[in-house]
Amino acid sequence: MSMTNVSRRSFIGLAAAGMAAASLGFGVEAPQIALADGEQKLVVSLSSSPSKLDPIHYSGTYESQIIGQVTDRLIEYNDALDTFEPSLATEWTVSDDGVTYVFKIRQGVKFQNGQYVKGRELTAEDVAFSLNRSHQYSDNNRLAMLNVAEVTGDYEVTCTLEGPNASFLTAITDAGNSIVAKEEVDGWGDSFGIHLTGTGAFTLEEFNLDENAILKANPDYFLGKPNIDTLEIVFISDPTQAANKVVAGEVDIATDLMGEAIETVRNSSTAEIWETQALQINYIRFNMRHEAMQDVRVRKAMIEAVDFDAVRSALYQYNDAVAAYLPLPYGSWGYDAQYEELFPGYDPADAMELMKEAGWEKGFDITIYVSNTEERRTLATLLMSYWSVLNINATVNSSEWGTFSDTVCSGNAPVYAMSWSWYPDPYFFLNKLFSSDETSAIGNGAGYVKPEVDDLLTKAFETTDQEVRKAYYGEVIKIVMEDCAGIYYANPTKFYGVNPRVKDFYQRTDGTLRFITPERNTYVE
Repeated sequence: MSMTNVSRRSFIGLAAAGMAAASLGFGVEAPQIALADGEQKLVVSLSSSPSKLDPIHYSGTYESQIIGQVTDRLIEYNDALDTFEPSLATEWTVSDDGVTYVFKIRQGVKFQNGQYVKGRELTAEDVAFSLNRSHQYSDNNRLAMLNVAEVTGDYEVTCTLEGPNASFLTAITDAGNSIVAKEEVDGWGDSFGIHLTGTGAFTLEEFNLDENAILKANPDYFLGKPNIDTLEIVFISDPTQAANKVVAGEVDIATDLMGEAIETVRNSSTAEIWETQALQINYIRFNMRHEAMQDVRVRKAMIEAVDFDAVRSALYQYNDAVAAYLPLPYGSWGYDAQYEELFPGYDPADAMELMKEAGWEKGFDITIYVSNTEERRTLATLLMSYWSVLNINATVNSSEWGTFSDTVCSGNAPVYAMSWSWYPDPYFFLNKLFSSDETSAIGNGAGYVKPEVDDLLTKAFETTDQEVRKAYYGEVIKIVMEDCAGIYYANPTKFYGVNPRVKDFYQRTDGTLRFITPERNTYVE
C-alpha cells in the first residue's frame, strides 16, 4: 500500500490575514471490533528509545510520538498537512497585523488522573501556563516568537507575539507546545517527564527506557474513547528485528524500516509495506566552533572528498531514499531546484588542494557523533574512510538518542549526522538549522551564526505572502550552501511494516502517529 500525496499549499497566510477556523463536530468513532480476549491492543515499534518526555525538553521524533498520545495541543494539522483542525481550541482569530491570536478553549475537557490532578477540567489558565512555559524554557525554542499568553476570558486565551510570524499556528501544533497541568509540573519537578499526564487519547502507564512504553485508552477523551485499549510502543533499533516481529505478528506497525527489512516484509504473506516520501532530510553538520572547520575551504574539502552517489548506494539499496542536495525536503513549498548546483561534486584532488591552501594538509583528529542506528553507524564508517585521504583521523561515537542529542545541543559534537523532519513550512527547517537563536538547540548544535542569514529568516516569517517568503528562504539556502555549512545527502522514503488487521490508520508524511482524529479511530480486527 502506498500513500504519497504531499500538499504544498499553505493556510498560514489565510490565518494571519484574519480568517477564523470554524468549530468542527467531534466524537467520531470507528466500530468497536473486539479481539477474542475482549481487548483492543496495538503494538508499534520505534527505531530508537525516547529519553525526555517533558514537552519542553524533548529533542526527537521518538519522544514526540509518546508525548503526542498523552497530551493535546490547541490545534492540529490534518493528515494531509494542508490545513489546521481545532483541538483544545475550538476556534481562533488573528489580528490584522498578525501579532495577536485569540483562542476559544474547548469546554468540558478533562485532565487524566495524575498524582496531583484528578480528572479536573482543562482551563484557560492551563493553556496560558503551558504556552508561557514553552516560550521561557523550551530546550529547542519551540515558541520563540511568543511574547506572552494571557487569560482573557473564562475559556479564552490571547497570545501576543514579538512581531508578525507566519509560522506561529504551525508551531503550536508541535508536541513541544502541548498543554499540561501546572500542578503536575510543579509537583513532579524535574521528574515530570517520566510521569507525563495531559488531556490526550492515552495515559502513560509505564515507561521503560530502551524497552517500551505502555499506554492505556483515556475513556474521557473529548473525541470519544479510542478503539485501542492498550497501545504498546516498543523500541527496536535493528530494522531487521522490527521487520521479523511485524511478520510474526508480534508488532502491528513497524516504523522506520530500511534495507533488507523492507524486502522481508514485502515478501511476507502476513504483513504489508506502506511507504510515503518523508518530509525529512538526512544530513551531516560541521561544528563551526572547531578550529579547522571554521575555514570554508576545509568544509568544502570534506564534502568534495566523499562520493555521495556511492554512499547512497551503500546506505539505500532498496530505493528507500533519493538523492538530496539542499537543507529542505522536496515536499516543502520552499524547495527551489536552482540551488542544487551549489552542492560541491565529488573531487578528491580539489579537496586535497583546498586543505593545503587552508594550511591543514596534515589533517587533524575528529570525532563523528551519530545515534545508534545501523544506517548512521554505516554512514560514519564510510566518512572515516573517505576523509582519511585528507589526513583526517576520524573516530565514531555512537550512542542512544538522549546522549547523542545532549552532546549536539551542548555544541560538543565536532561532526554529527542525523535527520530532520517537520512540516512543509521552510521555517521549521531553515530557522531551526541556521538561526543564531538555535545554537543551544539540536537544530543548530553546529553553531552556525551569520547576521545576514538571521535578517533574511526574520523577514521571511514577518510576511504572510508565500511567494515572498519563498524568495527570502531561497537567499538563505544560497548562503548556507556557499558556506558549505553541512551536507544534505538524502531525502528518505518512510517505510512501515503494517499488519493487515490494523484498520483506519493513516501514514502521514511528517511521521506523526495519530490513532484517533475527528475523521478516524484506528482499530484492529
